Amino acid sequence: MYYKLSGFTQRLTGTGPAAAHSPQGLRQGVPVEAPAMVFASPTKVVSEVGPTLEYMGSNKVPDLQRVFQTADGMPVHLKRGVPDRLLYRTTMALTVGGALYCLMALYIAAQPRK
Repeated sequence: MYYKLSGFTQRLTGTGPAAAHSPQGLRQGVPVEAPAMVFASPTKVVSEVGPTLEYMGSNKVPDLQRVFQTADGMPVHLKRGVPDRLLYRTTMALTVGGALYCLMALYIAAQPRK
């Protein structure tokens, strides 16, 4: 029996001797020219847009770089003050609570039913 790799299921399937000995990727009749582009739409360059280009706000990156790059010994995830501390403590509480809940669920699952 002859086998051939199925391109659809990616498994070996039984086949005849002619199909098993012909290479799958090298068939005659494959078009030589490249297919037409699907997304060939004209685009505008930034210089063509003109002065009507508006941004949503000011650039805050230099201010944030100044805050995060100060060498004050504080971890990066706590440098912005109260909101960062609140998010950190909430995340830690949810992590500890989830771990305790998992341990409780494992304990309940280990008990035999009566």
